[in-house]
Amino acid sequence: MIQVKKEGIVLEKLPLGFEWEGVLNPAVIHYGDFIHVFYRAVAKGNYSSIGYAKFKTPLQVAERMDMPIIFPQFDYEEHGVEDGRIVRINDLFYLSYCAFDGVNALGALATSSDLINWEKHGIIVPQMMFDEFKRLAETKGKLNEKYLRYNEHDRVRERKGKKVLVWDKNVVFFPRKINGKLHFLHRIKPDIQIVCVNEISELTTDFWQNYLLKFKDYIVLAPKYEHEISYLGAGCPPIETKEGWLIIYHGVHDTVKGYVYCACVALLDLENPQKEIARLPYPLFKPELDWEIKGEVNNVCFPSGAIVQDDTLYIYYGAADTRIGCASVSLSELLSKLMLNLK
Repeated sequence: MIQVKKEGIVLEKLPLGFEWEGVLNPAVIHYGDFIHVFYRAVAKGNYSSIGYAKFKTPLQVAERMDMPIIFPQFDYEEHGVEDGRIVRINDLFYLSYCAFDGVNALGALATSSDLINWEKHGIIVPQMMFDEFKRLAETKGKLNEKYLRYNEHDRVRERKGKKVLVWDKNVVFFPRKINGKLHFLHRIKPDIQIVCVNEISELTTDFWQNYLLKFKDYIVLAPKYEHEISYLGAGCPPIETKEGWLIIYHGVHDTVKGYVYCACVALLDLENPQKEIARLPYPLFKPELDWEIKGEVNNVCFPSGAIVQDDTLYIYYGAADTRIGCASVSLSELLSKLMLNLK
């Protein structure tokens, strides 16, 4: 097993209205002299926005805003801006997040050149009801039955006056173009899929219809081991290493006490990230401490941001949907263990 150090809680909620019920699932990037943390803040009634803090060191807060930096502005996100991930590609920051309208949870995108002013580009994942998704995605044969179980929504077609769509969350961009193209991971339960485009503007209805006709070809990671057997989701933005793209994701398994979310690790090919190279057969870390086990949602370690300093990988995660923790591990040791578990 790999030695992982739980560094402890790095952010907790303050007595402010916009984060009254908790802070969790941060987007993290090291840029300039600071580590920038864009965290999900939850107000009463489960309305989410994105708060902002600057860290001087991986564990030391230097500054924290007392109001959200990104908040709901449009119908498609009226109930929440959730679970951001951030990368810098060339001179532009890409912050992907989950937009929740009270019925549907879908991947959206905002960009910035300065980490302060953000331009929203709307929902970038497919917006379709389950029947259309199933018809397109099963062109090459039947889907895993879990796609029906997790996405059919008990065959409810409308809720609160809105169409019930297939949820597509956990949009996570790669931090550079690969072969001249933008790549990002996304998740329609239970697997993690990948998308490759020249520009964001290509993500039209026609694009997604054609994409879904080859849906099975775009599945990158599927549940394999007991600790991730229920479903997976992309976590931190991929980290480029000499061995491949290091993917830190969440794996979920069901128990008599409900779902348990663990931090998991895999490697994807540098030039063809659709190809899995290796995967740890056990969780990198899991809920063990009281503050990871008990909270708004129990038994959750949800990794969403990471930085590397020297040989230390710092992983930031939502703990029990209530607070933000950090864990650290030797990057070289982690890669060595992964290379012992080649696919």
